This record gives sequence, C-alpha cells and structure tokens, in this order.
Amino acid sequence: MKLYRDARLATLDGDTPWGAIENGALLVDGSRIAWVGELAALPAELAVQVQEEQHLHAAWVTPGLIDCHTHLVYGGLRAKEFEARLAGVSYEEIARSGGGIRSTVNSTRQMGESALLKSARRRLAALKSDGVTTLEIKSGYGLSLVDEARMLQVARRLGHEDGISVQTTFLALHALPPEYEGRADDYVSDALGWLEKLHEHQLVDAVDAFCERIAFSPAQVERLFAMARQLGLPVKLHAEQLSDQGGAQLAARYGALSCDHLEWLSEEGIAAMAAAGTVAVLLPGAFQFLRETKLPPVRLLREAGVPMAVSTDHNPGSSPLLSLRLAMHLACLHFGLSPEEALRGATVQAARALGLADRGRLRAGLRADFCVWDIDHPRELSYWMGGALLRRRVCAGLETEENPHG
Repeated sequence: MKLYRDARLATLDGDTPWGAIENGALLVDGSRIAWVGELAALPAELAVQVQEEQHLHAAWVTPGLIDCHTHLVYGGLRAKEFEARLAGVSYEEIARSGGGIRSTVNSTRQMGESALLKSARRRLAALKSDGVTTLEIKSGYGLSLVDEARMLQVARRLGHEDGISVQTTFLALHALPPEYEGRADDYVSDALGWLEKLHEHQLVDAVDAFCERIAFSPAQVERLFAMARQLGLPVKLHAEQLSDQGGAQLAARYGALSCDHLEWLSEEGIAAMAAAGTVAVLLPGAFQFLRETKLPPVRLLREAGVPMAVSTDHNPGSSPLLSLRLAMHLACLHFGLSPEEALRGATVQAARALGLADRGRLRAGLRADFCVWDIDHPRELSYWMGGALLRRRVCAGLETEENPHG
C-alpha cells in the first residue's frame, strides 16, 4: 500500500466546510482508498502494511475532478459561427440556416476513427492537466448508426488508453440530419434501433436527448426514454436551455440522472427534479459563450435541495471550454455558486450526475481518484482564471506528475 502523508485534505465528505482534515493522510491500496484521516490516527495494523510513502509537504488534496457533460469527440471547428454571433446572429438563426450542430455532423462524418481519436486526445490532455479524472463523452455528431458507433468507439478507446475514466452517452437525438428533413419521427424510430445495436456492443452507458424547439419534442424524447428503460439504461436530458419545453418534468418521470443547462427551468420542473433526485448540471461555459442573459434558477434549486453539478459542456459550437476549473469560476461569477459549491459540483454532484457512487469524495472504499494542488486553500480552484495549479493527478491509484517543479 502507498501512503500519501503530510497533506491537507479537502475530502468533501460530510457537512463540515470542505470536509477539511489538517495534517492528513491517504492510504491507497491498488485502485482504492484504504484509509483517510489525520496522520496521527493511522491504525497500527494498516501502518505496518505501508510499502511506499509520499510526503506532500502540506499540499492540498481534493477528489479528482469529474466533467459530467462533454461532447469531446467531433470533427471540425466553428470559429466562423462565433464570429457571426459577435456580429449579432443568434445561435438559433445559425442552426436553422444549416450551421450549428449540422455543420459539426458534416465534419465528423468525414473523419475516420484514428483522426477523431487524435483530435479528441489533444482536447482530453487539456482537461486532464486541469485535474479531471472522470468525464462523460456524448455521441450526437454522427447521426447515423455507423457514425454514432465510431464516436462511441473513440470515447471507449480514450477511457481504455489515456489514463482516465470515461462514461459514454448516446445522443443521436441531438439534431435532425439533412437526409431526414421533414421526417423527424422516422429518424427517431431509426435512432431507437441504433440504440439497441450499440447497447448490444456495450458502447452505451446512458442515453441523452436535446429537447428543444430546434431539436426534438417531448413526445419524441419520451419514445427514446421508453426504449432506454427497456434496455436498463439511465437517462439524462438537455433541458430548458432556450425555452421551457417541460423537459425536466419528463426526465424526472423517468428517474433521470440529470437535467442539463436549465436556464428556462420552471418551478414545476424544479419540484419534479427534487422529487426524483435528479441532478441539475449547470453549464456556465455555454451561458457565457452564447452571451445568454437568462440565468438558471440557482437560488430556487438550492432551496429545493436539488444537487447542482458543474461541467464544461465542451463542444465546438457553444462551449469550446477546456478547463473545468474555469467552468467552476464561471459558475461562481455568473450563477452565484460559492467556491465550495463549485468544487462539490465538479466532484460530489458530478459523480451523482453520472450515477457513479464510487468517486467524488475522499473516503475509504472509494476509487483512488484525487489531485494534489499547488494552492493555499481549495477556494483558489475557483479563483484563478487559468494557470498550472495541478501538481499530481491520481486516477484509480495510478499517478501522473503534472508540475514536478511546482
């Protein structure tokens, strides 16, 4: 077993501020945390099993960060659309004119698996260097069986080859591809068949959809959710981003892991999410990048006891954000989260949003996913707008040294 000693721990376990432990230590056995606490309280029967010690010299240790909503695998960029929006063209106008998601679909379909893997791996490196040990990757830029499968295969490869835990999400109901123009219901029917096949090949961990005026109706989404339930797959939803479609209530009826975006979320939607235990995933990168003004109802979510996660929503069109720490900063700045809420949102609550009970805290028995930081207090993780703060990143017990001279 390996002992990480002389640390300050932000365990995020329990209700005390930061779950802080001074003069702390972590004992790691393989891929799991065997013990957490004050160094002086390390049980003798465990101390004799220590084979290696790592002195952290009072550095702060937190759980590994979890990016619970990303579209990391795709082809092409959309910087021209960014320029158009700066000139006054709306996101919805761009989408209806053939840009937006469809533009990325065209680029993604033209790329083979190796090219998609190479481009995604570059983006993943930035997230890892910022402390991410688990992330979700959605499909949704292929919009055909072959292309959706290729995206999910790339996501699986990243999880197997790149020292990070990856959860895959089927998002074929992201946009209507051009070959199905005017036949949205037919497309949904075909997508249900794709989901069955991809599930058979163990490429899908969860199911998502974009429920919006420019995407899919609640009735169409419910057909997908019903199929997901038959397959035993959890669901989540892009809900109430541009308008209130009642998506949160629909998702809650299916016990959704999360509803994401939520700028137009109603009080009825909040109540439904609270009753279902559904996590609200806040995506401040998209809010900033699209220059939105309608804020998600954070105060009401907090009062209702709805857990709030924070994620990058990394994608090429509305949130080309490659720093979960910057997403935390933006969640504090725009949405009024405290720095501790933001860190819990990128760890404890993000794990809940992915249905993962084995990570997000520093607790005996959980995965040994944690980060060692060059900071004086955990609030700095939301304070700094960039910078190399990460010293070491440990994922399932395997360590990488990010800033050895820090």
